[in-house]
Amino acid sequence: MKKTITAGLVGLSLSLGALAAAPALAQDAHGDHAAALSAENTPIVDIAAKPEGKAALDKNLPGLTTHEAYDQFKSMSLKQVQPLSGGAITDDQIKALQADLDKLK
Repeated sequence: MKKTITAGLVGLSLSLGALAAAPALAQDAHGDHAAALSAENTPIVDIAAKPEGKAALDKNLPGLTTHEAYDQFKSMSLKQVQPLSGGAITDDQIKALQADLDKLK
């Protein structure tokens, strides 16, 4: 049975109050097109904005995009949210998500 991340993110909204994240927009070598989606660098909201990206998030991190604190952490990358998740977001989940995102190229 898959463990949802909802339980591990319960205290996330408290942790986010002290954290200001200003993610940079990813660009390709020419600087005019968005780069590939990245679990490490792309804001979660940008991944979720693409239907295929949202499907990958829902598959690998069920409950993330429907979490009550989503509006507070959606502008952060998963790597930024991971330490705040209390272990609910694992390296294996991030790797699996990245593998799915890489297939979207």
